[in-house]
Amino acid sequence: CLLYVHQREFAATTPADKFVSVIGSDDATTCHLVVLQHTGSRAACLAHCDGSNTWSEVPLFVKAVASLSTFCKEGRFELHIVGGFNDDSKRSHDLSLDLLAAFQKQKEEIHLETCCITEVNDVVCDRIHRPAVYGVGVNVKTGEVFPASFTDKGPAEELRSARTFVGGQMADIYDCSRGLVKVGPCKWSPNLDIGFWLSQDDDTILKYLSTSPKAEPPHFVRHIKSTIRFILEHPDPDSLFPNAEPQLFHRTEGGDWESGKRTSSSSSSTHCLL
Repeated sequence: CLLYVHQREFAATTPADKFVSVIGSDDATTCHLVVLQHTGSRAACLAHCDGSNTWSEVPLFVKAVASLSTFCKEGRFELHIVGGFNDDSKRSHDLSLDLLAAFQKQKEEIHLETCCITEVNDVVCDRIHRPAVYGVGVNVKTGEVFPASFTDKGPAEELRSARTFVGGQMADIYDCSRGLVKVGPCKWSPNLDIGFWLSQDDDTILKYLSTSPKAEPPHFVRHIKSTIRFILEHPDPDSLFPNAEPQLFHRTEGGDWESGKRTSSSSSSTHCLL
């Protein structure tokens, strides 16, 4: 049971979660993927960071794991950072340094366990630098962190991508106490002049809408155009969020994410596993 995390999103849960067994994210080029765990509660948080506001985002990840570990008298925070490569603009390098510095400044003692970033995560193919690892997952039952790629990026993939495209900030997308994915509400202008991108060729879109044009995965342009179409088809984002409430998704018995609150009373719980 996968919970996929998009760019500028994070999610946290514990092994007691009945609805999620893996949290994962991919398509990270200059972006970095952060996994923070607590060895007492075995709570895990995964975030997809792009450097938009690193210093205010890192405390959110620490708080998310700490709040799931309140009653644990033993255990420590362990950190895994994967992402970036030796890109020409040095965006990866800057984000790597910012993330390490931001975690170092936290009052909690955080132990760096995995640091596969920038030059360490760089490979050269046909004289082009690329990340060796584009994605990771964390098994919330066992704590294993592993390289991964994902085809299922739901629920609400286009809406979540649109939120990021129009400048949405880092968002916590999962309520593990209820097993609910929550999206929005978010806003964009009904007059966004972005339709012209749909007629542009791949090279133009890569040049202007990517931080790493030569290293993007093959589906990047298709994804960007799909996101733009979604925004144009929904010029009034308020219509997507009645009463200014987020869209909610729960896991069905078949394992899919379905819109709406769960009707049964079952929910995940959080406790210390020592």
